[in-house]
Formats: sequence, structure tokens, C-alpha cells
Amino acid sequence: MDVGAAGTSLWLEADRPDFPELRGERRYDVVVVGGGIAGLTTALRLKRGGARVAVVEAERVAAGATGNNTAKATALQSTVYSSVRSHRGAEAAEVYAAASTYAVEEIAGIAEREHISCDLRRQPACTYATLEDLAALEEEADATRDAGLDTVFGSDTDLPFPVAGALRLADQVEFQPVSYVVGLARAVAGDGSDVFEHSRALELEEGSPCRVVAQRGAVVADQVVVATHYPVWDRGAFFARLEPQRSYCVAARVRGTPPQDLSINAGTPKRSVRSYGDHLVVCGEGHPTGETGVGPEVYQRLEDFARRHWEVEAVTHRWSAQDPTPYDRFPMVGHYTPWSSRVFVATGFMKWGLTGGTFAATVLDDLIAGRHNDWADALSPNRFSPCSATELVRMNLGAGADFVRDRFTRSQVELPGEVPHGQARVLREGAELTGVYRDEAGGLHGVGLRCTHLGCLVRFNAAERTWDCPCHGSRFDVDGAVLEGPAVRPLEVKRLGRPD
Repeated sequence: MDVGAAGTSLWLEADRPDFPELRGERRYDVVVVGGGIAGLTTALRLKRGGARVAVVEAERVAAGATGNNTAKATALQSTVYSSVRSHRGAEAAEVYAAASTYAVEEIAGIAEREHISCDLRRQPACTYATLEDLAALEEEADATRDAGLDTVFGSDTDLPFPVAGALRLADQVEFQPVSYVVGLARAVAGDGSDVFEHSRALELEEGSPCRVVAQRGAVVADQVVVATHYPVWDRGAFFARLEPQRSYCVAARVRGTPPQDLSINAGTPKRSVRSYGDHLVVCGEGHPTGETGVGPEVYQRLEDFARRHWEVEAVTHRWSAQDPTPYDRFPMVGHYTPWSSRVFVATGFMKWGLTGGTFAATVLDDLIAGRHNDWADALSPNRFSPCSATELVRMNLGAGADFVRDRFTRSQVELPGEVPHGQARVLREGAELTGVYRDEAGGLHGVGLRCTHLGCLVRFNAAERTWDCPCHGSRFDVDGAVLEGPAVRPLEVKRLGRPD
């Protein structure tokens, strides 16, 4: 298989039924925007509680972060607990441990109750460290135990290289996430509830009732859940409190038995490892979205790691994902704004969205039903974390610097025809900046570089062949179509004429 520079996720090869496009105006009790694990788990809980629910998905079910990850559901997550403890305190770490532990069991329980075939298996999770990262691992061991996890510290792993230490947690879950979420979608659709695909939500009218407007239709509902991974509307100022990062994965067919543990290292560069049949899956190489100079070498480094430690027969898949991390390193789940009584949000899962999206559904279900939830206060999107104020300032100064600096970008070519095949360049004409990509066949693709979200200038990601926004993470293909929000509208298409 030729995986190319922008390949396909191993998980997205699962069979997926087609769900209809939203057309006309429809009425439901709740509309959920986003067809990933957070949105569909929420929708299923609401439906099982008696609500009529509509799920509105911009592309296809599970096509976003849900279908482009390492497919681990585990309460042990590299060094998350020491990070949460330092940013939010010990009580928040206890909440996160309880919620994540619940999510692991809930995924297994839903798969059984709804008869979802998704290759679910129980495996131990392992955070390992080299000698230089051993102190960080020891700190994480202390943080996990204080938070209530039954972790075991030692040095045993099933990795084919020595480690200085290993922190383990038994009975975690690996599964095929797309098959699982397709099962959720099948369970939601029917009996007065619906799942709509290819129905990008463009506008939200908050009122009594609320109204979500898509490309060819609209949904009227009493409550709205925004579960689009990165919120697509800005009334909650999430763009100022979330930092998007991209990460990359490769899957390789290997000789012998690949590792069975769900392993990830404590240091950097990050290396997350699991198996799927005779495939080894390695993920890592994270960087802020829109970072300059990103190219195919991010995949090559993952492939080199796999070949160095295993007998690789062939690299069969390459894919990437994007994850927003809150400034205070804690998910945001609850009311969209302090004054929103009918609109709810789930975001900021810090690269652990399969567990985070699952426990978020429980919180949202309780809030919509008017029930108490033990985790809701800690997860509230409307909190302020004084210990993380410096990080909040750093994030926004960085976004502001990107906004200003890119206005002075110089033209990289004089004419579109000077762009090499398979590459992109910036063309300046007066005050106008055009992104020019030349495909392998020589065709030219031109777009305006101003992001349609808040006007930052997008940058080319040569690993994915996309235009990515460094400010808030919106992503577009070479013809300007939206691949990932918060933007909901495409880049301006520029006419370039013939390549020579």
C-alpha cells in the first residue's frame, strides 16, 4: 500500500453506513453538534433517558479525532496526573481519575449493552521512562496514587528495549473506535431520533427554543450540545483558552508478536505504542497547529522508531489528529457560557478524548436532566484557574504575535508557476497574500491565506498537505475546504491561471 504523505487511518477502514443529510427544518428535544465519541455517547444517553435527539455531523460519523487516534481508553495517561495536580490541585486530579476510570468501564459496558462489535480487549496501560525521565515518572506515580488509581511502579514492560521505570494500571481498554462509534450512531438513529451526516452546522441561535442552522436545513431544539472537539462558535471565548496541537501516527505490519500493553513514554519526543492484529501502531511527534516547517519527516521519525525496535514488513497507514489542550490542563465540560442555560459544550480532552468524551457525556446528560453530577463543578468551562494564569497569557501572546508577524510575510515566488510540484509557496501581490499549492500533476491550487474564523493567516503543513491556522487550529485543504474547525466557512479561492 502506498500511504503517501497524507494517508488514511487504520481505524477508518471499518465499515460505516451512510446517514442522511439534514434537509428542511426539524424539531427535537436536543440537538448534538458533532458525530464523534463525545457527541454520540451524549446523544445515546439522552435518548435512553427518553429524549428525541438529532446529531448533526459536518462530514461523516467518527471521521474526526475519534477516527484518528491511538484507540486507547485508559485512566493512566502518560504524565497527566502530575500536570493536573500542578495546574489545578490534588482535588481536580482525584476528579479526573474517578471520571477516567468510569469512562473505561462505561465504554466496555456500552459495547456489551448495545451489542457493538469493536474488537474490544482488556489490556494493561503502561507509562515508561528512560533514565533521564525517571524523576518525572516517579512524580506521576505519586500523583496517580494520591488521585486514587491503583498503579504499580516497576520496570517490567513488553517493549523490545530497556526502560528505567514503568508505571502500570491493569484492565484498561483497547478497541476499534470507529466501529464503536458507528455502533453508537446506529443505536441513536430511530424511534424519533436521527443522525445526520454531511451537515456542517453554520449558525447557532440561542433562545427558547434554540436553532442550529446547517448547509441545507435547520434543527430546532430545547437544548444544544456543542461536541465538535474544538467549539465552532466563539461566544464562550474558548479560542483564548485552548491550544490546538497536531500529532501523527503510523501503522506497520511486523513480524512476530507486536507489543500488547498500551504503552506511552513519560518524556519527549512522545511515543505511544499499541498493537492491532499483526500491526504495530506508533504515535507521537506533536506540535502546535500551524507551526512552520512541518513536513513528511514527522512520519519518517515514527517509522524510524518502529524499524529500530521491531521487524517491520511494511508501513501500511499514516494519519494525524488534532487535540485542544486548555490553558489549565483540564477538560471543559458544561454550560457554554455563564449565562447559557440551554447550550452545553465538551472540549479540551488533552489527547485523551476517548475517555474524556465518554465521561463528558455523563456530565452533560446529568446537567441537561437537572441532576447533580460530582464532576461538573471541576470541569465547568466557566472556571478560572489562578495557578495557570501565566500559561493563559503565554498562549494569547503567542496567538497575537502570529496574527501580527504573518502580515509581514514576504512573497516566496514571483509567479505561481515557480512553485515546485508537490509543494506550496506564498505569493504576495500588494497587501494580498495567496497560498499556492502545485500538485504532482502540475495543477495549481490557490487560496486566500486569511482564516475565516478570526482572520489569522494560515500556514502550509507539508506532512498533511493542508493549510493550518496557528492561532486557533482551523484547517483547510489545498482548495480551501474546511477540514477542521472552529472555522465553518472555506478559504477564498484564488484564480491562478495556467502553471506556465
